[in-house]
Amino acid sequence: MSDVIPHGSTETRDDGTRLLRYELRLPHPVIRVWAALATPEGLPTWLCAADVLEPRVGGAVTLRWLNADAEGRHTVAEGRVTAWDVERVAEYTVTVHGRIRFHLEPHGDNGTVLRFTNELRCDDDVVLDCLAGWHNHFELLVDALEGRPTTDWETWTPARWQQLRDSYAAA
Repeated sequence: MSDVIPHGSTETRDDGTRLLRYELRLPHPVIRVWAALATPEGLPTWLCAADVLEPRVGGAVTLRWLNADAEGRHTVAEGRVTAWDVERVAEYTVTVHGRIRFHLEPHGDNGTVLRFTNELRCDDDVVLDCLAGWHNHFELLVDALEGRPTTDWETWTPARWQQLRDSYAAA
């Protein structure tokens, strides 16, 4: 498991909307990172199954998380693609998670800066859950990009997520 993911940040807007942010510097080319973030083949290696993904603004999207909660439930988020610029921006506005946006920029000779935002309306406990969840999934993204994709989600446990949540709660 990778420990190179910096803590995400959060802010609350005047209307009560919460904005979570992460910035990752990845030593992989944009095309490779894009494939992991914006294709039905790449997403399940670190995040979720794209049961539906119409790669265009206004296209339908259904994301089904492959890790289950303590009761064995899987999060399913349905919505629309709200921004799409190939190898640059993939944004999905979905139930459960609100607006999730991946923005990629080339960095150096062969690297990528990933700027991630998650905009949603929720309370402080859900913010901590989401910060820990995204952080945990970004660790899995790094592993997938380094050739160690998550292929057996049945072995996933909430232990790392709980460590991360405790760390965010203490910060």
